[in-house]
Order: sequence, then C-alpha cells, then structure tokens
Amino acid sequence: MIAIPHHILRTGALLSRIVAALFGGYALAALTSVATLALPMTDVQGVLTGMLASFIVYTCAVIWVFAVRSATRAWLGLLVAALPLLLMAWSVWSRGGAA
Repeated sequence: MIAIPHHILRTGALLSRIVAALFGGYALAALTSVATLALPMTDVQGVLTGMLASFIVYTCAVIWVFAVRSATRAWLGLLVAALPLLLMAWSVWSRGGAA
C-alpha cells in the first residue's frame, strides 16, 4: 500500500469542500428556486420566493460545508437536503411549469 502524505490528504479534503460549496451549493439553490413553484401560490410569487430563498439556501450550504467534521459529511448533507427539493422540482418539471 502506498503511503500518502498527510498534507496531500488535507489539501484534497479542502478542495472537496470548496467544490461542494461552489457546485453543490449552487445545485441546491437552483433546486430550491424551482421547487418553490410547487408551493400553492401564484407563479409570480413562486418565482420571487424562489429567487430570495435560493440566496439563503446557497449561503447556508456554504456555511454547512465548512462547519461539518469531514468532506464526506458535507457531501452527504448536501445530498440529503437535495432529495426532497428534487422531488418537488420534479413535480414542477413534469407538469411543464418550468422550462
């Protein structure tokens, strides 16, 4: 087995968290903005609510990624948060509510 130096492992974990914060947070925010269209409100209110909520979700996702103990927990947390949003967004996409 090859011994990997400790500083390379730490750098890899940090890079994984940065990628999770940038792209995972963006995906979570995008899913939030689409999922709010499934709420019982007019489409205009849904779009505005989704836009505002996406900023909050992105900020919380970045904080979450760097607050947990490991990069694996960060990715799992983003995945768990994305699943219900994906179901709600799927209901919007299946009815043709968002292009």
